Amino acid sequence: MGEHSPSMTDPPFAVPVHTGVILGIDPGVTGGIAYLYPDGRVVAEDIPVAGGEVDVDSLAARIRTYRPCMAVIERAGAMPGQGVSSTFKFGAAYGALRAVVAALEIPQHIVGPAVWKRHFSLDKDKERSRALAIRLWPGTGWFSRKKDHGRAEAALIARYGAEAIGRP
Repeated sequence: MGEHSPSMTDPPFAVPVHTGVILGIDPGVTGGIAYLYPDGRVVAEDIPVAGGEVDVDSLAARIRTYRPCMAVIERAGAMPGQGVSSTFKFGAAYGALRAVVAALEIPQHIVGPAVWKRHFSLDKDKERSRALAIRLWPGTGWFSRKKDHGRAEAALIARYGAEAIGRP
């Protein structure tokens, strides 16, 4: 009696007060996550993967570190010509990403790819997204490799959130 029993709202489970950072997510196992600070700085990284699936423990720890005030996640959908196995794998990754954000009690905004890409006058060409990210955040090195298109799109999704949705 009188002893405090830990709950999901006690550290280390509680998410600290947010920092004004916006989390952008380009879903999928080869996607990316990015954290956009109020001053415009960005940190971008690959989605953590283990055994071909989203590593939800690592993802939650990374997101918790940045304490975002909201998440902007690209809406996922089936792509024509994609096989059943690939579609299932992509859907599982998308669900895992949304579940982690929800479990951390971060407000989420889901945005279609055409919506955020139109905002930046982009099309389906991922290389154009990467080139724009390099121009917006020069010298960071986050988008230097051709395979960093997921990071680039995550950063642009976060910036779309700041410009079109606004911080809470």
